[in-house]
Amino acid sequence: MPDTTPDLPVTFRPGRTRAVLTALAVLTFAAITAVGMLLEGLGTGERLSFMLTALLLAGVLLLLARPRVTADEAGVTVVNLTTKRRLAWAEILRVNLRQGDPWAFLDLSDGTSLPALGIQPGIARQRAIQDARALRALVEARSAAVPEPPRG
Repeated sequence: MPDTTPDLPVTFRPGRTRAVLTALAVLTFAAITAVGMLLEGLGTGERLSFMLTALLLAGVLLLLARPRVTADEAGVTVVNLTTKRRLAWAEILRVNLRQGDPWAFLDLSDGTSLPALGIQPGIARQRAIQDARALRALVEARSAAVPEPPRG
């Protein structure tokens, strides 16, 4: 089996999904703003409300394009829609991306599971599988390198 461990630092993000969402954000803002400016009989406040609505919709689309998972020597940073969490390598027990999962999940040492939206098979399934395998290989390599604390 080929080595799937990437060099650090590495960032995993759904590239195609992000490109589509970013393009939609720009087009949405431009279209709604243009409609607001081209409609006759609207006052300044109404035109501004069109622009504000366009900005709000574009902002939501850009928020959906935000997720990423960044791995470096010290650990992993998971950025989801509205949250950002920094994890040490020893905190991550396993990386899961099962058939039908909307994104990868990180099983953590505290017994919880953290969704990692930066690895999602939506548009690019094979890429997500490769990214999950690469992150899994990094976790296995880094967790094995961390010595167990002495007991007793």
